[in-house]
Amino acid sequence: MIWKWWKNFKRRRILAQPFPEDLEHVLREHLPVYRTLSGEERAKIQSDSRILMAEKHWEGCGGLNLTDRMKVLIAAQAVLLILYLQHDHYRRVGSILVYPDTFIAPSQQEGPGGMVSESDVPAHGQAVSSGTVILAWTPIIEGAADPHDGRNVVFHEFAHKLDMLDGFVDGTPPLSNQRQYDAWTRIMTEHYEQLREDLKAGRRTLLDPYAATNPAEFFAVATECFFEIGSTLKRRHPDLYRLLAEFYRQDPVARHQRLIGEAVRQAGLPPSGETL
Repeated sequence: MIWKWWKNFKRRRILAQPFPEDLEHVLREHLPVYRTLSGEERAKIQSDSRILMAEKHWEGCGGLNLTDRMKVLIAAQAVLLILYLQHDHYRRVGSILVYPDTFIAPSQQEGPGGMVSESDVPAHGQAVSSGTVILAWTPIIEGAADPHDGRNVVFHEFAHKLDMLDGFVDGTPPLSNQRQYDAWTRIMTEHYEQLREDLKAGRRTLLDPYAATNPAEFFAVATECFFEIGSTLKRRHPDLYRLLAEFYRQDPVARHQRLIGEAVRQAGLPPSGETL
């Protein structure tokens, strides 16, 4: 009880201060999706980002000088995923380690007869079940700058952390009810198996082939697509888009259309379908 009171007290102190202008500038300049949010949504991104920055252990690795400007760009993308979810600021994330670029991550693979082999592989990100998230800075800044390439390492790794909340890394995060679990199992399994079949047949796929690694990677890659290329995902895989929209309680396509509509009104142009 005392610990919870102290945590909430510290959070109130953090949020009592105005959001630093230089950090707001970073988000507007380097995170295009931030500009599509409403004023209320941006305020929540700001507050949740500051708490994430204050409560987690952040560390620059491989000679990287990790600044608050870099932290806020990472934190804002992480909290975008949980913008409308009930959460406690990724409570199972203890540390966020950031390398300048690709780093070497340990990997385990199970072979014939259950033999497990270990190897080191180059990686842009890794979510560790013990509570650490490891990221590479170059892919972070590139992914933030291009919100329509379907790739975002922060979305990917923090989707894994949502998946891990129930203690399993199986592509199914904690859901609201049995109906949602049933729909999740059916739709995710269907699309996962279809992706594997398409790849075997040499057909081009919307989701990156890495999504076919296992159900956990499928969920993480699907999350990248949902937030980055939602319009294409909705057109080609409408039931998958609806499933993710229900889980995240967000509709990136509607958000983008709203932004376009506001720009049109501000420019004084006629609504779509009208002639001058």
